[in-house]
Amino acid sequence: MDNLALLSLLSLLPLLVVGVLLAGLRWPAKAAMPVGYAVAVVVALVVWQMSFAGVLAATLEGLIVAATMLYIVFAALLLLSTLTVGGAMATIRAGFNSISADRRVQAIIIGWLFGSFIEGVSGFGTTAAVVAPLLLAMGFPAMAAVMVGLIVQSTPVSFGAVGTPILVGVANGLGGDPAVAERVSVLGLTMPEFINSIGFYTAAMHGIVGILIPLILVTLLTGFFGPERRFRDGLAVWPFAVYASLAMTVPYVLVARFLGPEFPSMFGGLIGLSLVMFTSSRGFLMPKDTFGFGPRSAWSHRWMGTLEPAEATDVSTHMSVVRAWAPYAVMAALLVASRVITPLKEFLTGLALPFEDILGTGITTTVQPFYLPGFVLILASLFAYAVHRMTGRQIAETFKVSGRQLAGTAAALLFAVPLVRVLIQSGPALNDSGLSSMPVTLAEGAAAISGSSWPVIAPWIGALGAFVAGSNTVSNLTFSQFQFSTGARIGVPPELVVSAQAVGGAGGNPIAIHNIVAASATVGLLGREGDLLRKTVIVTTYYCLAGGTVAHLFIHGVGLNLGTVMLLLLVAGLATIARRLMRVDTPMELQSRS
Repeated sequence: MDNLALLSLLSLLPLLVVGVLLAGLRWPAKAAMPVGYAVAVVVALVVWQMSFAGVLAATLEGLIVAATMLYIVFAALLLLSTLTVGGAMATIRAGFNSISADRRVQAIIIGWLFGSFIEGVSGFGTTAAVVAPLLLAMGFPAMAAVMVGLIVQSTPVSFGAVGTPILVGVANGLGGDPAVAERVSVLGLTMPEFINSIGFYTAAMHGIVGILIPLILVTLLTGFFGPERRFRDGLAVWPFAVYASLAMTVPYVLVARFLGPEFPSMFGGLIGLSLVMFTSSRGFLMPKDTFGFGPRSAWSHRWMGTLEPAEATDVSTHMSVVRAWAPYAVMAALLVASRVITPLKEFLTGLALPFEDILGTGITTTVQPFYLPGFVLILASLFAYAVHRMTGRQIAETFKVSGRQLAGTAAALLFAVPLVRVLIQSGPALNDSGLSSMPVTLAEGAAAISGSSWPVIAPWIGALGAFVAGSNTVSNLTFSQFQFSTGARIGVPPELVVSAQAVGGAGGNPIAIHNIVAASATVGLLGREGDLLRKTVIVTTYYCLAGGTVAHLFIHGVGLNLGTVMLLLLVAGLATIARRLMRVDTPMELQSRS
């Protein structure tokens, strides 16, 4: 078979099936992913004529990678549940109450800054699950609290869970591709250095696109949930919003450049949080008026869930701020030490479990259990047990909670990752058809259609993957090789196209149904997913448009090209929207004038 269009469609078929089942028929990921895996296996065996041993070896490789991901996820969830059960999170929440009575300021500091830090530590949708009940407890409407938590899951997400979307998603998505190895050799880099460079480009793109996220956040907050529904109440605090954004994104980009992809969101959020809380306490750029949501009796019933604010969290605690934050401090110190102290790094990476030449196919992978972020997160949890003087019952509860939260993720990942590895390993080395692997074939078709304009489209593919799978990591696993191959086909630096994929994957998180459902459950708001989706899709649309524009400019520069045209249109469009929102009082009035 040599029909490129048909082969491209067949390459895409497993992902299309998953997308239809998840988004169209609203199947849960744990049910849709096994079906997608089965379709991938059938296409690999029948069309690509991949050997059965090759399919089985790729599946085993996928299960090994999935196990490493679950190891990190469990450790992240364990630390979060440890701080919650032990009372540390209550102290952290109580500390935020004294910042400002202005809900716009609270949303930015708690959502954007603290949320970025939590994303850097935990990832995997935990940010909204932490931020939403915290804001609910402080007096936000349930739907507003969830919306803030979801919007924040954008810029920091590419470096969530200590860099997992890059270190696991991109690295394993590109692993085993000879073209990638050739590109790494041409650049004179090692594979880890190449992945770090993709992380830096991703952070640089995010740093530009993410500048407006806090401002968009508060504009939507006041426009949809303010007592007078005025978007301009959010726009009014633009100096503070932009300042808070830069307080996070500037160190975020610098950390990505000098320390690697594990730390940008964690340190960017922590540095930004410390700086903005300090300056806010001295009135720097604080709004002169105080915005609130008005009396609770005037709120729409659709804003409120079944959980009362008092039930969301118990802020009464005798734990000191230092003790509450100590596990995070220990975790950050250990992570930095294990990455920058060369003898320690060499020792930890040397304790590896190699899986070589699986089933005689040449497929090889390695697990470094003591270098993976999961090990440090577990150590931080053990430290918290001691410093917070937790009882045996409390410790058992943390494992129970973490295990229960892990179960849903495990069912999906144990099929999603093998699905991706079957696609990636379907190349000539393991098939009798002579066809390129499925992602490369799909890239050939995409390159034939899009040409040099592909960087503009690349973030939308990443967002689609996040929407379907509910995870930037899985999106990167699924599409990184496809994006790399497409970039190579159209003659542009493929690593920049992969970075655009990672940016889009992060931008798609606010509309991921899995994240919306999980965050809504924390405030008793289940059943209102459609209401939230209609709000958060605004953020994803902006992110993909801006991300594609920035990626095109990174690759082709400023000139007479599509990227420059899109930049001008984007700036003009945002300026027009801002001017219109300054004149329009309510979303209903805005709709009536459309």
